[in-house]
Amino acid sequence: MHLAHYLRLLHRSQTALAEAFREIRRGHPHEPDMYGVCERLAVQCRDQARWLEPFVRRYEPWTSPSPEPERLHQPLFAGTRPGGLGLLRDLHDLYLLATECDIACAMIAQGAQGARDDELLDVVRRCGGELAVQLLWLRTRMRHAAPQALVVAS
Repeated sequence: MHLAHYLRLLHRSQTALAEAFREIRRGHPHEPDMYGVCERLAVQCRDQARWLEPFVRRYEPWTSPSPEPERLHQPLFAGTRPGGLGLLRDLHDLYLLATECDIACAMIAQGAQGARDDELLDVVRRCGGELAVQLLWLRTRMRHAAPQALVVAS
């Protein structure tokens, strides 16, 4: 059973996303909406990672050793960049990381259905709902930042 591989991937990605939201909040202090929104989204991601921990432990014993999980997890956020273009690129990186989480949730939901694990299915559906809101906010915020960053020289 390889469900634990994706559970570990999602757990690591959620943890990385939480830290990335916090880093963007710190790296772009001149953006007034970043402080509150990014902190709230970071807390959501941290909570989601905690919700997954019991399932990682539950499915770990049935996992065959494989190098694949390490190859699946590539850093998608490498720190903040200055200026308007930097903000746009940082939000873009966060969007990619959140999308990785979203896709992992969808795959885990399929695995949970196959394993008939309703408890895990409930958790990943809740995570997926919160991720959908995060992705919507990131897309909206990128659209808001793009004209200034791409057209007006800073």
